[in-house]
Amino acid sequence: MNATYTPLEFRLLNEWQRGFPLVPAPFAAIAAELGSDEATVISVLGALREQGVVSRVGPVFAPRRVGASTLAALSAPPGRLDDVAAIVSARPEVNHNYEREHHYNLWFVVTAADEATLACTLDEIADSTGCAVISMPLVDEFHIDLGFDLCGGAKRPAAKCRAPVRAPDAGERLLMASLQPGLPLVARPFQHIARETGSREDHVIARIDAWLDEGMVKRFGVVVRHHELGYRANAMVVFDVPDDEVAEVGARLAREPGVTLCYRRWRHEPEWRYNLFCMVHGRSRAEVAPVVERLSQVAGHRGEPLFSTRRFKQCGARYFPTSHAIAA
Repeated sequence: MNATYTPLEFRLLNEWQRGFPLVPAPFAAIAAELGSDEATVISVLGALREQGVVSRVGPVFAPRRVGASTLAALSAPPGRLDDVAAIVSARPEVNHNYEREHHYNLWFVVTAADEATLACTLDEIADSTGCAVISMPLVDEFHIDLGFDLCGGAKRPAAKCRAPVRAPDAGERLLMASLQPGLPLVARPFQHIARETGSREDHVIARIDAWLDEGMVKRFGVVVRHHELGYRANAMVVFDVPDDEVAEVGARLAREPGVTLCYRRWRHEPEWRYNLFCMVHGRSRAEVAPVVERLSQVAGHRGEPLFSTRRFKQCGARYFPTSHAIAA
């Protein structure tokens, strides 16, 4: 990392990206484990959030288990890129928006309550920007964890879904909407969420625990921003793999050191022929380049790296606006 963190800051960032205590006073529980006190832990997390190092403390919902989502891209004329990016970023359904080195120079993730709302959002983005949008929904995930081991340790396998896919009910959608921005940094955060949603603290805690158990939530804890942690070389490496090989190749790539995400997405032909995506985050291009070369060798197919050059937006996914969740 480029920045220097205190031992307490480092442990909060590295050790609590998952396994967050689902108890009435979670920050006191963390403080006891770190040899600190509740007020200090809350203050330090608040400062890290203000600095942008921490995005939020809360759930990371599993793709395809909650609402609808897709990776989308468009080709903005160079002179209009900033204006187009601003239009895209202004959409609450967009949670990540990056400029990448490619003819398709703007890449963004769109989430919505359902497929119809997602399709409508993509159409509206195309209309408002005047740029054709290509959409590449997720097909299979081989490794999606979104955590960063700041000690450079072994990759922790992502949790697998342990229950059939189901649609969340109205009460769950309301709770998800309240949790999307992250927990309030107060002594009893689940009590605050319970009051906001007309529930009880113990019910909120039990529901989150059940979501983790069934795989609807991949992890619950501190969500960090890689760029602020010094991982400033962000490459989306894409492969064109025969469909009958993609599962095997994807599984191999997912096990490789340096791969933070690996998944199959639908092609969007003829504009986009690639169907296998890996994310590689490093501190510099020189650090990422040999990883890309190694991945090409492991895959048996040449990977094309699309480096990000600017980050226009990065926040948690918004599947359910509060008004939608209440009305559902």
